[in-house]
Amino acid sequence: MFDIHPASAVPIWRQIEEGMRRMISLGTLRPGAAVPSVRDLARDLSVNPNTVARAYQRLSDAGVFVVRRGEGTFVADAPAQLRKAQRNEKLRDSATSYAGTALAVGASLEDAAAELENAYERLTREHRSKA
Repeated sequence: MFDIHPASAVPIWRQIEEGMRRMISLGTLRPGAAVPSVRDLARDLSVNPNTVARAYQRLSDAGVFVVRRGEGTFVADAPAQLRKAQRNEKLRDSATSYAGTALAVGASLEDAAAELENAYERLTREHRSKA
């Protein structure tokens, strides 16, 4: 599914939220697909169920997930697009986290930018191959 990094400065609930959004954007989770239950995902990621519940609630509030009482949680048929300001905020937060990691390991700006570009290209290829 995706990895959680407990030592990261990014809260675990946010890592889960971003991981689920990434799976949707890559087509791993398609509109209408059931998502793992809070308990199952918490067990798989070895995190507290309340942490997963928080991420799921935020995704539901954002219109990315829909909860069907008695059935479970599903990817919304038309997941909400982020407003530009929200998108920029998420990019800024992620960029700050990535830059912090790059500085901590002693990477140059050029090396960090190259790795970011490689990751973006790899994810784009994966997305196209699943479409």
